[in-house]
Amino acid sequence: MKVLVPVKRVIDYNVRPRVKADQTGVDLANVKMAMNPFCEIAVEEAVRMKEKGIVEEIILVSIGPQQAQETIRVGLAMGGDRGILVKTDDTVEPLAVAKILKAIVEAEGPGLVITGKQAIDDDANQTGQMLAALLDWPQGAFASAVEKDGDTLKVTREVDGGLQTVALQTPAVVTTDLRLNEPRFASLPNIMKAKKKPIEEKTPADYGVDTANRLSVVKVTEPPKREAGEKVEDVDALIAKLKAAGAI
Repeated sequence: MKVLVPVKRVIDYNVRPRVKADQTGVDLANVKMAMNPFCEIAVEEAVRMKEKGIVEEIILVSIGPQQAQETIRVGLAMGGDRGILVKTDDTVEPLAVAKILKAIVEAEGPGLVITGKQAIDDDANQTGQMLAALLDWPQGAFASAVEKDGDTLKVTREVDGGLQTVALQTPAVVTTDLRLNEPRFASLPNIMKAKKKPIEEKTPADYGVDTANRLSVVKVTEPPKREAGEKVEDVDALIAKLKAAGAI
């Protein structure tokens, strides 16, 4: 079985984002970029399935600028087999991403798509669900455990009341949650080997997808600074303060 794993290039989660002076978006100039953490979890899960003999080939896909090739290389060093870079300098919205992935799925014929539940830049949490809808495939969202049982994929997910396990007939789409696994570090030998693994370059036009944005950003602003707290002498003083602030 082939597995398709989309990976996204985002600002490194250790870096504090800065808003552009004109408030049109986040400043990406001279900022350290990395693979989206949820995508790392998706790659790790695919590699573990390959190590168990469930998966034969892992195909990594990234949609973005030329530098997104570096993100694919990281996934290849983790254990991916080959990559596809859909090159575009435009900001691609989740629906367009899902349409491109649908075209790639139809061309490659994977039995499973594993993707992060969301990207930490836009936090949209939409692509996996949209892709499943476009493909008319079953989906297991927010997976905290994945188990292959014959032709059935059992996906455990956290819900408000505890854990829910759903059984999916493959082909299917799975989106990963934080508790699914802990991604491995790519070793230096694997990083060197990844440089020789193939990455095919495409464009959205190759898949007949229009990436024109349907949404426009009105304004991006920094969150308000948190005000300093205040110490009170006793509970009565605390209640008085809360009443004065209208909190109770």
